Amino acid sequence: MEMSIIRADISDIETVKYITTETINSIYPHYYSMGAVDFFLSHHNDENIENDIISGIVYLCFDNENNAVGTVTVKENEICRLFVLPEYQGNGYGKELISFAENKIMQKYDNIVLHASLPAKAIYLKRGYKEVEFHSIKTENGDYLCYDMMIKQI
Repeated sequence: MEMSIIRADISDIETVKYITTETINSIYPHYYSMGAVDFFLSHHNDENIENDIISGIVYLCFDNENNAVGTVTVKENEICRLFVLPEYQGNGYGKELISFAENKIMQKYDNIVLHASLPAKAIYLKRGYKEVEFHSIKTENGDYLCYDMMIKQI
């Protein structure tokens, strides 16, 4: 599988937003109530994405035909906003994005932190991450968003 991962530029904001919202809207309703899905969408809002792109910490993954298929944000020692479009899942793009982010973090830190959503938790466990905290957030309409904070020692 040929692919490339590059730093996102401000001109890529619509692409990052599309990958993020499309993945949340397609995958998360299978795991979470709509209140939690709406919470994820508001958390990954335009302003947060734009600020992260301006900070130079957002990356895009492209397939061999130069289609943007995924994104990841690396904030210091934390992997954030890792999404692969549903139609490209299961082809190794997520694995490559995780490895890319881990390698960036390993250059400066001795552990990696992330907040794992329910759909991604098993992937991170297989990669050696350990659950350290469980979080539950009550959303506006009384639903709950549950996720785990996970750490991997390098």
